[in-house]
Amino acid sequence: MFKKILIANRGEIAIRVMRTCKQMGIKTVAVYSEADAEALHVKYADEAFLLGPPRVNESYLKVDKIIEIAKQTGAEAIHPGYGLLSENANFARECQKAGLTFIGPSPEVIESMGSKIEARKTMEQANVPIVPGGNEPLVDTDEAASKARDMGFPVMLKASSGGGGIGMQIVQNEEELVKAFASNQKRAQDFFGDGAMYLEKYISNPRHIEIQVLADKEGNTVYLWERECSIQRRHQKVVEEAPSPFLDDETRRKMGEAAVRAAKEIGYVNAGTIEFLVDETKNFYFLEMNTRLQVEHPVTEEITGLDLVEQQLKIAYGELLSFKQEDVRLEGHAIEVRIYAEDPVRFFPSPGQIKAFILPEGENVRNETGVDETSKVTPFYDPMIAKLIVKGSNRSNAIQELQKALAQYHVEGIKTNIPMLQRVAEHEAFLNGDTTTSFVEKYLK
Repeated sequence: MFKKILIANRGEIAIRVMRTCKQMGIKTVAVYSEADAEALHVKYADEAFLLGPPRVNESYLKVDKIIEIAKQTGAEAIHPGYGLLSENANFARECQKAGLTFIGPSPEVIESMGSKIEARKTMEQANVPIVPGGNEPLVDTDEAASKARDMGFPVMLKASSGGGGIGMQIVQNEEELVKAFASNQKRAQDFFGDGAMYLEKYISNPRHIEIQVLADKEGNTVYLWERECSIQRRHQKVVEEAPSPFLDDETRRKMGEAAVRAAKEIGYVNAGTIEFLVDETKNFYFLEMNTRLQVEHPVTEEITGLDLVEQQLKIAYGELLSFKQEDVRLEGHAIEVRIYAEDPVRFFPSPGQIKAFILPEGENVRNETGVDETSKVTPFYDPMIAKLIVKGSNRSNAIQELQKALAQYHVEGIKTNIPMLQRVAEHEAFLNGDTTTSFVEKYLK
């Protein structure tokens, strides 16, 4: 097994990866920006090195600097976490060139799934259902309008690259489409360096359900059930749970098998997630593949008993999966909510000095956090500061644990989205499992 790993990330995910490394006897190297000099992940690691100024393009995205530190410290591998460089094919390639193991799939696989258009084509080849739409980039607004008329409004205008809802917009008519095309194309170009746009048929009131997969170097591939991530705000996930309250066993099996076909089609190795849209009659359609560890991976760990970071490390080291599909258990129900430093009404980021940070406790409560009562939340990074995960013997019990844990959560000095999460946890629609992607717009306005 690796003796030393550099974690090319920050915050709660850096600490999460380090925790498993420590349990496995692996030394860890942290990297940080000037703004993160006193951050918890810096203190938690065995070694820590400054990357540069606060902005990510001057610190956490500095590929050459990160690789230089890895080599300097004798690290054998780099774990990218999620976000930042985690789905950057060039970073994975530069790691290989430097003789370092990138803990994730190959650069070629990252590239193949990085373009949503190319991913759609690949999934068709793997006999995985895709949302009706175009498989070629749109030339201009005239072509977009023509294709939308043929498809029938409403449609979803989407950027081929990136994620997080950037470059994505539902359009109800041709006038809206013309207005949306240029602005979304510019955003995609600015954020991802790729302004390619395409159209998909808009599926009304869908569920966002994803399948976690693990695959080793010999092609042994398993699915670890599903996570429902339908409750979203601005296409960003807010609440995730496993298993989905919507799926029956037959649909669950079909989606899992489709995810395995998808992973095998592209020669996937390591942990990955196939995301699907599921309509009201349980038809499912490929949405995208995330070639990294997901923010919401803890709920899968809670129902399966597996440590996904440990599995990632073993696979990256060359070990084969030690279990088969029939060995994957599904026990209980888990729910995760993301704690953001933001105004719970206007949803603006709320940076500042944390003055109190009291976490809920309990046998069925798990906290993943990148801050404590000494931390300062800066305006330079994503405002997610922690994740709260609860488990119950069934969904009803898990919801009770969630309500209790949220009531115990106490943060002073900054605003958080905890009041919004409490509204979700207590809402009748959530209690009944009515968790479609329109939940926030429908119930929390």
